[in-house]
Amino acid sequence: MYNCNPYQQYKQNSVISAGKGELTLILYDGAVKFIKQGIKHLEEGKIQDVHNAILKAQEIITHLSETLNMEYEISGNLSSLYEYINRRLFEANMKKDKYILGEALGLVVDLRDTWREAVKIAKPLIACGQ
Repeated sequence: MYNCNPYQQYKQNSVISAGKGELTLILYDGAVKFIKQGIKHLEEGKIQDVHNAILKAQEIITHLSETLNMEYEISGNLSSLYEYINRRLFEANMKKDKYILGEALGLVVDLRDTWREAVKIAKPLIACGQ
């Protein structure tokens, strides 16, 4: 299907051409976006929109957890962290608690920023075949 919206077409092409590192970064960005939306909707009193935004963030965190390569020791730590984030998102959704959403947001932002730096470091190494 052809998309006439240039921004949507750019986003779609970015995802299609992204490597694994960039895809993970896109997922982190999505989780951050949806948690921020949840906070905004909570402030506006849009309860159903809060719920929907948090569910989308949880789906992303669940996907990140399910796609971990458990051959690496760090994957176990990440799995535990993803599980914690999802529990906090669930709790924030049940209680409609802005503080808990802020905590989850901080954790996901830290993960995203760390991943962004790792991708920057890895790009030259991958390009050189190391």
